[in-house]
Parts: sequence; C-alpha cells; structure tokens
Amino acid sequence: MLPALDDTTRSGVADESERGVEEDTTEPVIHGEINPRQITMLEKKFQENSGATCSSVTPHSETPLKQTIKRQFNPGAKLRPFRLLRQDVRNIRKRYVSDWRLFNQLVFASAVYVFFTNILPGITFASDLYVRTGRNWGTIEVVFSTGLCGIIFSLFSIQPLTILGVTGPFSVLAENIYELCESSFHVDFLPLMAWSLIHAGWMHYLLAVFNAHDWTMQYVTTFSADIFSLLNSVIYFHKAIQELQRNHAQVSFASFLYSVIGAIGTFLLAVALSTANSWKPLFHRYIRMGLSEYAAAISIILFIGLPHIGELATLDKQTLVVQTSFHPSDPARNVFFVKFWELPVQWIFLSIIPGAIITVLFYFDHEISSIICTLPRYGTAKPGGFAWDIMLLGTTTALCGILGIPPANGLLPQAPLHSESLLHIARHKVIVTSPETGEREVTCVEKQQVYEQRWSPLLQAAGILIFVSPPLQHVLGLTPTSVLAGLFLFMGEQSLAVNPILFRFFHMLTPPSELPALPKGVRDHWGIHGYTAVQIIMTGVIFYVTLTVAAPAFPVIIIAHFGTERRYGLWMRGLAGKDARKMRRIKRLGLK
Repeated sequence: MLPALDDTTRSGVADESERGVEEDTTEPVIHGEINPRQITMLEKKFQENSGATCSSVTPHSETPLKQTIKRQFNPGAKLRPFRLLRQDVRNIRKRYVSDWRLFNQLVFASAVYVFFTNILPGITFASDLYVRTGRNWGTIEVVFSTGLCGIIFSLFSIQPLTILGVTGPFSVLAENIYELCESSFHVDFLPLMAWSLIHAGWMHYLLAVFNAHDWTMQYVTTFSADIFSLLNSVIYFHKAIQELQRNHAQVSFASFLYSVIGAIGTFLLAVALSTANSWKPLFHRYIRMGLSEYAAAISIILFIGLPHIGELATLDKQTLVVQTSFHPSDPARNVFFVKFWELPVQWIFLSIIPGAIITVLFYFDHEISSIICTLPRYGTAKPGGFAWDIMLLGTTTALCGILGIPPANGLLPQAPLHSESLLHIARHKVIVTSPETGEREVTCVEKQQVYEQRWSPLLQAAGILIFVSPPLQHVLGLTPTSVLAGLFLFMGEQSLAVNPILFRFFHMLTPPSELPALPKGVRDHWGIHGYTAVQIIMTGVIFYVTLTVAAPAFPVIIIAHFGTERRYGLWMRGLAGKDARKMRRIKRLGLK
C-alpha cells in the first residue's frame, strides 16, 4: 500500500489535476457524454488511489519513497535540519539571565553536596584508569576533565541541572581500547583516542542538527534504562574487587587484610550514614540531613585518617597516584596536548568505529541524565531542550581528545541528586472559584520545585578544577586505594537500591500469596517474572562482553535493546498496570 498523502500534498495534487483537465478540455471529445467536471473528479480519485508513480499529472520521478523522504525534511518534520537547535537557542535566551539572578544558602549547600558526590567517584575511576591505561590517564586528567567540562556546561548549556563527569561505562570502554592498541593495533593510545573523540564530536553535531532527540528517545524504554543502571552497579562492584586484587599483589598480607577491613568499613559506614534521615527522633533534623548528604565524604575522611593512628601507621599501604605539578600522569608527556595529526591515515579513518561507539554511549547516557534530572516531580518551569546540549557535548568531547584527557558526560546518579538537593517548597498565587460564593478568589498553593540556576553546577565544577593544583593533588594522594574500593561498593549499592529490577527480583523469590496485588488486567506474575529474568540475563551477557576482546562494542548491545519493551509488550503492560483495553489490543497483535 502506498503512503497516504497529507492535506497539503492532496490540495496540491487537486490543483494540478484541475489544471490538467482544463487543458484537456480544449481538445475535442469524441463521444461528448462525459463533462469536464466529471473528468476532473475521476482524475483526482485516480490520483489519490493510484499514487504518483502511475499518475499522468505527477512526474514519474516522484516515487513513494522519495515522497516519504521529502516529507521528513518538510518544515516542522522530524529530520528538518536545525529545527530543535533553533528552538533551543530561543529557550536559552529566555532563561539565561534569570538563571544567574538566583543564589541562596540552599544553592550553596547543593554545590558543596554535588562537589563531594562528583569528585569522589571521579578519583575512584582515576585510580583504575591509571593502571588500566598504562598511566596515560590518572587523577589529574580525570579532575581536569570533570572541572573543565562542568564549567563549560554550567555557562553555556540549556539544562544546567545536568552534572558532568567521567563515567564507569566509558572507563571500561577506554581500558579495552587501550588493550587493543597495545596487543592488536600496535598504535599509540592517545592519538587514536583523540581521533575517536574528534569523530564522536562531529557525530554529536549531526545528531543535534537532525533532531535526534525526537526520533530516537521514543524507543528508549525502562527495559534498556534499567539494564544500563544495573550494568553500572555491576561495574562498580567489579571495580572494587579489582582494586583489592591489585592491593593484594603489591602489599604484605597483613596490609591486605587491613585493606579489606578499610574497604568494607568505608562502605558500611557510608551506607549507615546515608540512612540518617530515618533516625528520627535522634538528633536535630538538620544534623540528620547533613549526615545523610555527606555520608560518603565523612566515611572517606575517617578511613583516610585511621591508618595513620597507632600501630596501623607501620603498615605499608597503596595510595592514589597523583602529580606533584601541573603535568600529565605519563612522564613522557610534557603538556596537555596530543599530536593527533601524527596518527597514520588508515587509523584516522578506522578510529571512526570507536568514535561511533562513544557517540552512542554518550548520547544515550547524557540524554537519560538530562531527562531524569528534569522530571515533572522536580517542578521545572523554565524552557529546556536537548539538541543544544548534545552539540555542546560534542564540542567538549572533541576538546578532551585534543587535550589528551578523558571526556565527561551526564552522570547518573549525580544529575538527579543535584535536582533533589535543590528541592524546596514554593508558594504560588492562583485564582480559584469559591464553591460556596461562586466568586473568584486569590489563594496560595504550595508546590515542590527546584531552584533552576547555574551557580551550583558552576561552583562545584570550579571547586573540582582547583584540585589540579599541586597542593590539593597532594591531599588527594593521601587516599588509600582500599578506601576507593569501599567507595566503589557504596556507589554500586546506591545505584542498585533504586533499581526496580532489584525489587522485582525479590518478588521472584517471594511466595505468590505474599506478593502485592497485581495491576489491573494482569492474570498472574509470570509475565513480570519473565520480563525481569530477561533483563537480568541481558545484563549478565553485556557484562561478560565487557570482559572480552569485544568489550568496546558493549554500548551497541545496549542500544540494540531500544524498543525491546514494546516487543515484550504484554510483560511491560502487566508491569505498568495498563487498562484492559490496551491488554486486549496487545493480545490481538499476538504478544502472548
């Protein structure tokens, strides 16, 4: 069947038909029984039913495929170049000045909170990257990237609530690309990575120009998002084990045992303090709030100082490797700049492949972070957008490649935590009609909202960037790697604790009589259990891939699951509790 014509196209075809008939009426009619008006209607009907390929009016070159493609680029269509970018530029102009007018105590407290939740995971990944990338990337590179990209986004992005940093999935990807460079490609890691990030930069530009948000995010469902979140948790736990394994190989057995104690102690204390808000009536609520928000920082500071007390000070310990000057981690490098043009030409083109994989990972990760930190429950009111930030992300990604530092992108869970820390009760005046008198009255309505501003992301990013200075690098260098392992465990637990897969997994182990009531239209729990089992199995498969030579391709596997939730529609409808009408429609489609 040929695609239906829209109103504009149909009116144009009708006009063409009428003009064609008027020209034909000048020629003699043999039988004379058919009047010109009848001919016009017949041709119009023939045009609508038969399409442009067989029409005597529309040119033969206008095939249905060409018509469909042309419609996709019409004004307002999904692929119309720069459509979302123009809209985002208008939105930035509307909100930019007001974003700088708001600053108060809660904004400052949020900046301090996000500073700790951002820099601590960052230096944890730095410790792992230093070992797994042959000292090409270390603490100073991760701190430099997080601070620089954070400042750029706080100044120029359309979604200032989004927090940027070096992520776990990218660390895994970079480590495996380094392995391939050393064992298979036999090329320098930094030039290859620089070109990969440059290619990723212009690919981000294409996604922004052609409005990728409109035609890709409709396929991003909770199925793939939950898998991505669970994969993050598994990666965190795996990194903690790797950190302790390296510690075991480099220190005495007594020191290793204390490292295990330090890691578990850091983890358990952070978990305990993170629940301080539920300790009521113990302590004042502000004390409970402070203990909860700075749980990880308090735990880390305590276990950094503990090994220097008493007999523990005699134990040898592995600490975070830092620089004593503003200098790259690799002694062979003098400046933060990569001579990317020295890479052989064939590898410049081949680096498009890892560049595309990085683009897929960053685009998905950043879009999800931006969406989650601006959910309706946060009460965001200012105009936002996505295309402009994707283009800005492409700029920072290419810049990081040229500087020889790991690129930063939207962070989970730091981005939504930023929004949570800015929540407050706002009072709005609204006009309502009194049910008693029928008169219109002005009343105040309380609503939870976030402070939409740029000061908190700017301050936290600037604070992180300051840590590239030698004195503060020395402070970071006091951190034992066992504490970083404990922080990895804490990050994994915090991510796993809010993942719905965990709760549905517990439901699989619970007797049916003890389970909560089923959503409307769902007959039993087997559909939900099957849906959960598929998610867990796929997470295991993807994690296994990260341990093999095919590890750089793991983001592609995640993207391949886009829309899977729709294919397993019955399971998801059962999970979401959709009404019986939609359930019957799914059954008619054969999704049983």
